[in-house]
Amino acid sequence: MPRISGRAVNESRPVKLTKGVSRHAEGSCLVECGHTKVLCTASIDSSVPSFLRNTGKGWVTAEYGMLPRSTHSRNNREAAKGKQTGRTQEIQRLIGRSLRSVVQLDKMGERQITVDCDVLEADGGTRTAAITGGFVALYQALATLHLPKLPITTFVAATSCGIVKGEAVLDLDYAEDSNAQADANFILSEQGHIIEIQATAEKDPFSESQFAELMSLAKKGIAELIIAQKEVLA
Repeated sequence: MPRISGRAVNESRPVKLTKGVSRHAEGSCLVECGHTKVLCTASIDSSVPSFLRNTGKGWVTAEYGMLPRSTHSRNNREAAKGKQTGRTQEIQRLIGRSLRSVVQLDKMGERQITVDCDVLEADGGTRTAAITGGFVALYQALATLHLPKLPITTFVAATSCGIVKGEAVLDLDYAEDSNAQADANFILSEQGHIIEIQATAEKDPFSESQFAELMSLAKKGIAELIIAQKEVLA
């Protein structure tokens, strides 16, 4: 099946990770997946949420937002509306969970790292790009603490897959995502272990064998993303 982009079904969009793009943040990364661009910054705070005080443990959390002209038409800033949408809250919780899953919080000391993910341009896969770039920013921030050992257990990255015109494809852009029969976001560790999967049938239900195809594609795409993460952090 020819894809609109001309990519093979198992081919991701071109990926570029640029670290250190913010002079002020302890860690930062501009992640570009095709036309999707997300700026990720990691900031260290010397205090933790109240439920962690006097435990010796740290915390990693995330915030996510889309700039007004990150899409085809201007969206009002959520701050102007006075509240975040349910989608925004769901995505930033996903990013936070994904990043915390690979950090030894008890080795951080009582510090909080907030990873801010701001979508500059959206063409599908903004939440997965935010996780991939957010990890690079988080890694840099943790390195600035000069702890005896970096409290990261493994690398983590994320990608999307879907069923388009009856065929499983890797790394959906907006045109494919908006017409997919099913789509899924995969967050996996370097070892291919599952951190989180969000999979939804948009039209007809999909089979276990089709899901296995999506999983296989995701493992390939994420392995390539982790290679890119390691190269930029080397």
